[in-house]
Amino acid sequence: MKKAVFFVSIIFVLMLITDVSTQPSGARRYINLPGHPQLPFSDGVLVGDTLYLSGRLGLDPKTGTPPEDPEQEIRDILDGMKATLKESGMTMDDLVFVQVFCTDLSFYEKFNAIYVSYFSKDFPARAFLGTARLLRGCHFEVQGIAVRR
Repeated sequence: MKKAVFFVSIIFVLMLITDVSTQPSGARRYINLPGHPQLPFSDGVLVGDTLYLSGRLGLDPKTGTPPEDPEQEIRDILDGMKATLKESGMTMDDLVFVQVFCTDLSFYEKFNAIYVSYFSKDFPARAFLGTARLLRGCHFEVQGIAVRR
């Protein structure tokens, strides 16, 4: 009987240790890229090993408007996501989910042609959604979730 209680106690302690060590700390780190105007949201929020990336527009920092070329707008968005990921110690390959909002679905192929160049091999899950309008006349807004490998 004493051996059974001893082994049950050991198993219980191991379960507690394992449970505590696998729990995310819950501590949050707010990522805000330098040089960006402070808006009422963060570029990203890191919780444990998970980074939540805010919706990002492809605005020219000098004019505050989207570039004339939709392809440049796509690059600006993805470069901004990449910078936010880098600030948190991650890369584009840490993305697990991406959501794209687009005002003109005929840009789908153009978006994909540029998008694939930002990843080394596997792609995150993704949604590509049509929408009527986006802020400041942008064609795209992209948000995502990344998990540190």
